[in-house]
Parts: sequence; structure tokens; C-alpha cells
Amino acid sequence: MAHHLNYNEQTDKYSFFTVKEKAWHKLGQVIEDYPTSAEAIIHAGLDYTVEKRPLFTANGADMAQFRNPDADDYFDQIQPDIIVPDYFANVRTDTEDVLGLVGKDYTIVQNIDAFSFFDSIVGGADGVLYETAGALGKGERIFITAKLPDYIRVAREDCIEKYLFLTTSHDGYGSIMAAFTPIRVVCQNTLNAALKHSTNCIKIRHTSSAQDRLKQAHQLLGISNLLANELEEVFNHWARIPITDNLVKRLVQIAMAPNKETLQHLHSDQQDQLSTMYNNVVSKVMEYALSSPTQQDESTRGTLYGAYNAVTGYFQNVRNYKDDETKFKCIMDGIGAQRSQTAFNLCLEFAQSGAGSIN
Repeated sequence: MAHHLNYNEQTDKYSFFTVKEKAWHKLGQVIEDYPTSAEAIIHAGLDYTVEKRPLFTANGADMAQFRNPDADDYFDQIQPDIIVPDYFANVRTDTEDVLGLVGKDYTIVQNIDAFSFFDSIVGGADGVLYETAGALGKGERIFITAKLPDYIRVAREDCIEKYLFLTTSHDGYGSIMAAFTPIRVVCQNTLNAALKHSTNCIKIRHTSSAQDRLKQAHQLLGISNLLANELEEVFNHWARIPITDNLVKRLVQIAMAPNKETLQHLHSDQQDQLSTMYNNVVSKVMEYALSSPTQQDESTRGTLYGAYNAVTGYFQNVRNYKDDETKFKCIMDGIGAQRSQTAFNLCLEFAQSGAGSIN
């Protein structure tokens, strides 16, 4: 099940909603009008709570029989009088599914509180629209996206939509994450660029202070429109800077380098020491840069902006993934995000210092 959406047997529905158009997996609820947060949490099947329950182990029962859950007296044998100290199970109360094991300092952020936090970011802003929300697995991870008004416009034809994205989990792994995410309209190419001295993402640990930090986090994300304006200015500047194919390849080679050893080989011109896998990746990025239809806009072709889009476009449109969840993680917070950030920084340096910055 590549989509990994939660299926609730009690409601016979997938925990997901989208507005107007079906998602690629064709699952979940499609609604016609943009919902309020209170409506969105119901449409997405996220109106459940999670409890942190203590862990126990059985006492000295006949373990051979204890291991057989089909035995008539199986549950009679389980005498949970031995507590596992400092560890707890996060349990979804409507299905009794265990979503993860956590420590004593872990603080649950309920789904409704996550939505309330999102409301504190976007509440009252004209034109902000809740577009999708859902749960993955047994409900251990939830996500919400809201579309911001207006676009980032680059050159004549390239428009980039602006989104806020929030995800949190109940499995004990990862943080609460809220991010500003531009998404390219033409090819749905997620750009994960962060400007120097700014941030497009905040992460909050599930600790006792999580609730207090959630109340303040919207202030940090208030930079989203400022960041979008800065990105628009930067991208349009890049769209006016020409770059040769040879320099694009050099930029791609550096951005896609998997380790310091590869960079050393590049800077010492020891091309014969580069791995075949790495060279193949560089070739695929270059092929995308030079021949992809989304790269052929005359106003951005052969420009620094086009070179940057070659790297981000590779991870969205060329690289193969085992499933869409893996793709999402790669682009948002994995190798795709890291390589795209490196490309972004290289382009900034090129724009300021010229070709010498990447040689």
C-alpha cells in the first residue's frame, strides 16, 4: 500500500480529504468547498484521541502456554503486575491500536491541538485555504496543508504556489514540524529552499514544553510571506543570469556529491575515481536540465534559475522511489532536501561571485 493512508474499519473510510480533485491514489473524501479546521479534522478522519498508557509484563505464568493466544485461559494468565518503568504505549482510543512506545517525558499533542496550532498561523488571513489533511499507518502520523494566497512568479510563465504544511506523529519518532513549502504549479515540483538568515521550517519536540512552544510557533512562521517575496526576488534575479552547460554540469556535480571524498575527486579533477552510480545520477540531472519540457521556457532556459530547477526537478520527476511516502520524505526532509539546499546555496554564490565560486 504505497499511499500508506490509514483505513478505519469502523467508518469504512480512508483518513484523508482533498478539495475538488482526487489525489493520485484516488482514496479518501473529495469535498467541493474549502473547509474550516473543525470541518477538515472530521473530513480527514482525524477526530480521535491518543492516550499514553503504562507498559506491563506478565508474571511467572507458564510461558509455553502464555505464548499461545488461542488458549482458552490466555488472558487469565496475563497478570500485569510487573510495570515496565519509564516507558509507555501511545494508544489510539477509538481503535485501541498501539501507535508507538514512548518515554516518560514524551507529551502527546492531540490532533485537535495540531489543528488549533495551524489555525493560530493562518486564522483570520484572507485567502488561506485548507487543501488536504490525513493520517498514515494506524494513525500514528497526521499531516495538514493550507494554500496561501497569491503566487511566486518567476520570469513570464513559471508560477509557484505557496503552502504551509504541518505534520506530527504519535509513534515516538520525529518532531512536530511546520514548514513553508513552495510547490511548482507546472510539474508539482516541491522546492525546499531556505534563504540564508531565514528558515522555512520549525521543529518542536514532544516534551512537556511542546504545548507552550506550539502557541509561539506561529510567530516564527509569520515569515512565510516575507520569505516568499524574497524567493520571488531571488528566483527572478537568477532567471536573468546566463550560465553555460559546462557550468551547469559543474554545479550539478557539486550539489549531488554524496560525500567529501567525491568532492575531493571533483576539485582535483580525478574524474576516473568517481563512482558509476554517481556519474549516472549526474547524467540524469543534466538530461533533465537540457531536455525536460518544464525546462524549456525561453525566459528561464540557460539561466541560473533553470540550473537550480534541474536539481529539484530530478528528485520530483526523475528519481525512482519505492513508494510515494519515501518520495515525500526524501524531498521534504531527506537527501532531496539536502541536495536542493546545496544547489540553492551554490546558486546564491554564483549570483554573487560568478563562475569562480563553483570551480
